[in-house]
Amino acid sequence: MEIDVGFVCGRCDTYSPLRAEVCICCGEALGFTATHDTDVRAGEQQQAPRKAPSLTGLEQLFRARVPSVPAAVAEGPTADAVKEESANLFVGPVKLPARFVVTEALMDQARSYVCKKCYSPVPQAHKFCGRCGEPVPREVLTAQTLLLSKMLEPGKAKLVVIKGEGFQADPSDETAFLLGGRQHPAGRTQGDILFDRDSWVSPLHATFYYRDDGKLVIRDERSLNGIFLRIKGAATITPGDLFLAGEQVFRLDTTPRASDGPDGDATQFYSSPKRPSPFRLVQILRGGTTATQVCAREASVAVGREGCDMNFPNDPYMSTRHCKVELTAGGAYQLTDSGSKNGTYLAIHGERELAHGDYLFIGRELLRVDISA
Repeated sequence: MEIDVGFVCGRCDTYSPLRAEVCICCGEALGFTATHDTDVRAGEQQQAPRKAPSLTGLEQLFRARVPSVPAAVAEGPTADAVKEESANLFVGPVKLPARFVVTEALMDQARSYVCKKCYSPVPQAHKFCGRCGEPVPREVLTAQTLLLSKMLEPGKAKLVVIKGEGFQADPSDETAFLLGGRQHPAGRTQGDILFDRDSWVSPLHATFYYRDDGKLVIRDERSLNGIFLRIKGAATITPGDLFLAGEQVFRLDTTPRASDGPDGDATQFYSSPKRPSPFRLVQILRGGTTATQVCAREASVAVGREGCDMNFPNDPYMSTRHCKVELTAGGAYQLTDSGSKNGTYLAIHGERELAHGDYLFIGRELLRVDISA
């Protein structure tokens, strides 16, 4: 491989070919054994050779490649003492073999960037070489250290535990499950993702998997308590669906058919008068029993902490006006979050595609989905 070597004049910094005995610009004597005092510049050469400098690092590699040419030693930026001594050293431009550049140059860059022109070390954050003034490449100035992780793979996701049974409530102590494989079962006793302290989680509760198009999907494995996904704004809801607001679970029911006709002797049952109602919301207690039931007086039922149709003043996770269910003009039911702080969650049927930033409940585990770009 061709190696381009030469001398740089210690007086005017002009490059001269390797066989040149004097500088082509100012006439300064060149060579490894020549002195550079006033007698030499006048044309008188001294015969006593000077001691060659010691060689380290990249210079030793270059010396091994070209034994007849000593390598350069660059001790620092433009100090007067260094400049006076540099005339005796080789600092010319060199084309190194690729194997030298890949190994030694990259190792030097771990400590500081090495100038490609004069091979002087340039400290980090410096934009120019302190010896020759060569600008540092932009890619070196903007280089960043990357973390070796599967999260760098596009489309891969992790589940971040926001709160749950047996996990720290400190936000700085993050617990996350990396979804790096094809599929990840989750449950209390089975699967890759275990919530063994949560008695509301079924033994095999759900499965996270990637479709062929790379989309992340969650599938309910016929769990007892289901999976609740946070809605964004509004979502369509059908009779029989469950949704979660604060710590309360609700079910949407249609108004039952009238069964208050007269008995066998034509006597009417006496009760409070009925009002027309398109649907009703039923509060579900632990164990599956029902509690408060509210029939819609018009076309909607509001749920919140106070001033709503269904009020829960003792629920710390319920907003003042949390959500509402309404019957639209098209005859469909719609669940709308009213800008609550903790969100409204709708139970999914079968499986559902997940997106970056989605929140979901599995048992009492609140999880956030983070998908890499």
